[in-house]
Amino acid sequence: MLVIGERINGMFNAVRKAIETKDKKVIQDIAKKQVQAGAKMLDVNVGPAAADDVAAMQWLVETIQEVVDVPLAIDSAKPPVIKAGLKTCKKKPLINSTTGEMEKLTTLVGLAKEYNAGLLGLTMDEKGIPDSAQSRLEIGLRILAVAMEAGIPTDDIHLDPVFLPVKFGQAQIPIILQTIKDLKALSDPAPKTVCGLSNTSQGCLDRSIINRTILVMALAWGLDEAIADPLDKELMDAMITAELLLNKFIYCDSYLTAYRKAF
Repeated sequence: MLVIGERINGMFNAVRKAIETKDKKVIQDIAKKQVQAGAKMLDVNVGPAAADDVAAMQWLVETIQEVVDVPLAIDSAKPPVIKAGLKTCKKKPLINSTTGEMEKLTTLVGLAKEYNAGLLGLTMDEKGIPDSAQSRLEIGLRILAVAMEAGIPTDDIHLDPVFLPVKFGQAQIPIILQTIKDLKALSDPAPKTVCGLSNTSQGCLDRSIINRTILVMALAWGLDEAIADPLDKELMDAMITAELLLNKFIYCDSYLTAYRKAF
């Protein structure tokens, strides 16, 4: 499973302050720790930390790439900010994210094509987040079709069933799991399935155990990737153990250590 480190986000106080003061060390320490903990890609989100978010995104990408050699997910609701990040990336990036809203989808598919980037698509549109697996699936199919028509291979398309906070949308969890399974059947080869894991526990107590549990459940339904906190060791241990039980690698008594050394 691909873990996309979530910690370089201007919503976090330390990151926001580092962006405001151009403190490279804070950003680079977070980047290195996430990679060392098992993240194979890092999400990069300026958030509300800068008046000039285009320049801030470029600075963040440059700062991160000075110390780690992993792909980056360029995360913004603003196409000019995404473009600034894509232009600065040394490795194949991921655009995080589009929705099924056609104007936005067309714009970001164009950027993905121009910069040879992957595209993460949320299964929601201008009407909001659907309350059924079928409606989410229809939006996922729309995103997939537009991207493929533009020449983006399915291997570069990442579809997100949109995890909702369990505190406010508990009944959505079975729908989300069904959506993961259904999205995998849209094409052959299948698109990737991805989630913003921490959204599930937003506003909850005991966030870590909620994140661990939904991750294990989602893996069993076909989840390929998660934007998550790799510094949560218990979360990473649960992920590794779930992949073992799904027969994705061979058991040994020290499988947790062996997995980390191998991947």
